[in-house]
Amino acid sequence: MVTSLRALTFGLFMLGLGVTPFAMAAPAQQNKMKACNEQANAKKFGEGKGEERKAFMKECLSAKPEKSDGGKESQQNKMKTCNKEAGEKQLKGDDRKKFMSDCLSN
Repeated sequence: MVTSLRALTFGLFMLGLGVTPFAMAAPAQQNKMKACNEQANAKKFGEGKGEERKAFMKECLSAKPEKSDGGKESQQNKMKTCNKEAGEKQLKGDDRKKFMSDCLSN
């Protein structure tokens, strides 16, 4: 009987650990939904079920938030920008490496 009680207690404890991340994530998703709804309303998509609103909400809700590091540009965005600039300047080899190094360090 004591062993069964211990097993049940342990099982409930493990179940509680598994549910915790979902409970913590719910407010973040709710906040994202609220923000997307406000943006859709600001763009005059209204509360209807129009195709434009559906498309906007799908894009808004699936967008990954960019990590903010005190207003600095994310490393991934920096890389994209520097790659684009290097391509526009048609840099190759050592010139490109030096440009990318300088660009990414700024």
